[in-house]
Amino acid sequence: MPAFDDDLFEFLADLADNNERAWFKAHQDRYEGSVREPSLAFIREFEARLHAISPHFVAEAKKVGGSMFRIFRDVRFSKDKSPYKTHTGIQFRHERGRDVHAPGFYLHLAPGEVFVGLGMWHPDKDSLKAIRDGIVSDPEGWAAAKASVEAAEHHLAGESLSRAPRGYDKEHPLVEDLKRKDFITVRNLPEDEVLSEDFAERLEAHFRAGAPMVEWLCSVVDLPY
Repeated sequence: MPAFDDDLFEFLADLADNNERAWFKAHQDRYEGSVREPSLAFIREFEARLHAISPHFVAEAKKVGGSMFRIFRDVRFSKDKSPYKTHTGIQFRHERGRDVHAPGFYLHLAPGEVFVGLGMWHPDKDSLKAIRDGIVSDPEGWAAAKASVEAAEHHLAGESLSRAPRGYDKEHPLVEDLKRKDFITVRNLPEDEVLSEDFAERLEAHFRAGAPMVEWLCSVVDLPY
């Protein structure tokens, strides 16, 4: 039986058209049955597969504070005051990670936008410096990790500086990588793959294909892999 079905994408599409508290409250049972409960069940079932990739990443099937991101948007600093996210996000982060910025494996589910991601998004100041220093001191290791994930159709994504960061050679052969503010890779997936009966197996394969990047990042920020 598939972990997810069309109801998840249909609910998220309807939410995008009715992104307001009154509508969500009236349809909260549908959210629970079509989105949250299937996602939590998938997290529980995926734990063994995750630990087969690395025992240092966590699958927590909790309604609050676990691997599944909350549906509520943080609108404090946003011009868009829509109260709800119109996607479901699941992050399996490192056991020592305190938040979304830690090394992790990620699954994004939205109508017309399904992808897997991995790596470190907006790493903190110290981690960012450690990664950049790692690129300078271990260019072969970085290049090998990058080549491995690119061969598996994962592509580097995220934000970059417009010029070389302070303290780094602007003529460095890897300056474009040194400019990065995010060290994440993304692979887009068709919606049908999520609805397949073997999606957990497929997701494990996608994460394994990107694991060399996560392993390299863990090594330079001094975390076990």
